[in-house]
Amino acid sequence: MPRAARTADTARSRAAATLRRSAGALSTAATAEMEATLPWYRELSAEERSWVGMILQAGVRGFVDWYGTAGEAGPDGHPRPRLEAPAEGTALAASVFGVAPRALAGVISLQQTVALVRAAFEAVDANVDSLLEPEGAADVRSALARYSREVAFATAEVYARAAEARGAWDARLEALVVDAVLRAEADEAVLGRASALGWTAQERVLVVIGPVPRRRSEADLFEDVRRVARAHEADTLCAVQGDRLVVLLGGVEADSPALGAVGELFGDGPVVSGPTAESLATAHLSARAALAGLRAAPGWPDAPRPVAATDLLPERVLAGDGHARRHLVEEIYLPLAQGRGALVETLAAYLDSGGSLEATGRRLFIHPNTVRYRLRQVADLTGLHPARPREAFTLQIALALGRQSGRPSSQEL
Repeated sequence: MPRAARTADTARSRAAATLRRSAGALSTAATAEMEATLPWYRELSAEERSWVGMILQAGVRGFVDWYGTAGEAGPDGHPRPRLEAPAEGTALAASVFGVAPRALAGVISLQQTVALVRAAFEAVDANVDSLLEPEGAADVRSALARYSREVAFATAEVYARAAEARGAWDARLEALVVDAVLRAEADEAVLGRASALGWTAQERVLVVIGPVPRRRSEADLFEDVRRVARAHEADTLCAVQGDRLVVLLGGVEADSPALGAVGELFGDGPVVSGPTAESLATAHLSARAALAGLRAAPGWPDAPRPVAATDLLPERVLAGDGHARRHLVEEIYLPLAQGRGALVETLAAYLDSGGSLEATGRRLFIHPNTVRYRLRQVADLTGLHPARPREAFTLQIALALGRQSGRPSSQEL
């Protein structure tokens, strides 16, 4: 080995020995630097500050040990001629941060961790001149810049991997919560998992189901849904089941603008929203109606997007949905059959007459104004006006189902 190289290694060995003897003082200086410059450090508890102190000591000791390896014998028995790269990635970060308990990860953020690393190595840099000769100090500063850079990159890599793993776990957990809601199994454990995912809505939950958009990653799609929901102050949970996208919206009503905004993110085809449920625990009722509506939606090709499942009641009945059948009988037919006046008779005559007030009046031997008055009563009781074609279709289906049911009217009691 040339004399200059041997001299450099000897100087480095002396500098490393001096740094080893001063490691404790350097760690103390780093702690004082953090006290003076980092407000978040002063707010930590005594136990948490002791953990940070352990990290500082490990960082300083790791640098000193790494710097000192240049003068030690290598595998061939000769001194190492230059500084080798520090351990890479996770191994390097673990050597510095592995001394702290895992609980500290929930206390210190990535930004704070970088500040911690900077404080430790700035303390070493600030004290180099007082510990070493000028030549040795310059070499230590050069090595320190390299080591601190590697630690910073390694730390960022560890945080990135942790965030990626946490994101994958959250996605699986979210899918399990949505699946449990669809299967009516939203027990306390499921509600707890939803809370862990950021769900805060205690009431007013509805389910929206439609096709998955093509050529979109799930992560990007879900992020867009969450962004739109946040803009309307709504909670959201998402999952893809086969070719369907399922979105749970919390804290919204059926007429909320959030519904239309989220509906634009679905793929081509019908998008159906269920009725508003009282809470996440009962959201399976909304999901059941939305799924039934999605199956029946092709029967109404001109339906809006999204369309409410209650607006698809006739198609759902034709598709064999027993819940829709009962709804039309109990919520539409019976209020008319048990109401005052011959509302069922008037409605049937009006529909059979093609929507003509005069023809209905002649058929029932009443004035057209009386027909008009009774039709307003029908609209008040059911929310459906016979003069509107789509609503007249729903009323006609309800009349047929009510007659088939054999349920008595008030006149028959």
